[in-house]
Amino acid sequence: MRIGMTRNFVLYCETAWLGIALVLGTGTAMAQTVAGSIAKPPAASAPVPPAAAAAPASPAEQAPYLAAPPAPQPAEISPFPTPNPRDFNAPTPTLDTMNSFLNQVWGYDSNRIWRVMAIQKTDAPYVTRVLVYVTSKDSGAKLQPAVFFITPDGKHLIEGPTMVSFSATPYADTAALLKARANGAARGAASKDLMIVEFADLQCPFCKVAQSTMDQIVKDFPAAHVVFQQLPLVSIHSSAFKAAAYGVCAQKQSDETFYKFATGVFDTQEALTPTTDDTILRAAAQRAGLDGAAIAACANTQATKDIVNADIKLAQDAGIDETPTLVVNGRPISMGISYDTIKQLIVFQAKLDGVATGASADIIAPPPPSQPPLINLPK
Repeated sequence: MRIGMTRNFVLYCETAWLGIALVLGTGTAMAQTVAGSIAKPPAASAPVPPAAAAAPASPAEQAPYLAAPPAPQPAEISPFPTPNPRDFNAPTPTLDTMNSFLNQVWGYDSNRIWRVMAIQKTDAPYVTRVLVYVTSKDSGAKLQPAVFFITPDGKHLIEGPTMVSFSATPYADTAALLKARANGAARGAASKDLMIVEFADLQCPFCKVAQSTMDQIVKDFPAAHVVFQQLPLVSIHSSAFKAAAYGVCAQKQSDETFYKFATGVFDTQEALTPTTDDTILRAAAQRAGLDGAAIAACANTQATKDIVNADIKLAQDAGIDETPTLVVNGRPISMGISYDTIKQLIVFQAKLDGVATGASADIIAPPPPSQPPLINLPK
């Protein structure tokens, strides 16, 4: 669910980001050559003493044609046309920067391939147009064009109605921001090397459904530091701010207490209304082992409300306006995609950042190639 419901992105990145559903197949040819001759046995008139006898001939020496190496494979045929050097007339971004950005956004999908075809000046001063052809390795795939515009400051990329941060490492700033300021209830590893932040609203029904996925992430990625960062969508959920305030007070007891409280709220969120929310939230606090009246009093203080407003401001600064949203080391991921794809994105981002996931080999294994492609750019 998103603030104001004014934008419709399938993925920030990654539903991630910049994805095009595309495919191409190439054919290869195999060749093998044989050569060699059979070794000639020693003459009978010149016996060799046992101590100096040569080792028995190997199968390859006896019949070299059995061990002939294969010929080199022919070069793979590129599905892309050759770019025209005249189409690279803008000073920025460089081709290396553009490819680094695309690898960060698209590289998780080993079946997707692309080529930057142009980085051009436009009639708008210092605005650069970038043309990219995208396809996949599947048989029968077609090339699809993607057109982007880079803003004069070189820090933003525009595709259609979407504008995202642009650089060779587009997620680094958000990662640093959240490591410094995301202070919601946490579970998993203490280290923030792999930091997964869930922006969620306690009155959001999709956030309720997403909690089983979050539990699985904690289980599958032991090295992850997983944070529940509150983002009450006050424009569409009348009791979300109050629920977040109660949550702030529950977290003061302990992170574990917060998660017990949050579970209680999710279990009864359908009953939350402006006339019932205090009763529902007090009951959830009591089921978490808290004093309902004391938590209600805490939630009503200005200090607690200031913390909730700071949480909302953090989401705005991180470019997050939809719940539930995961942010993996700065990379936003919609939770509307399959869990296999979420796992793949977590593993890929950790690899980019050179950090451990703690996941077993079966978790790290890529999903089957039939997964649906991601659409749109990351935010």
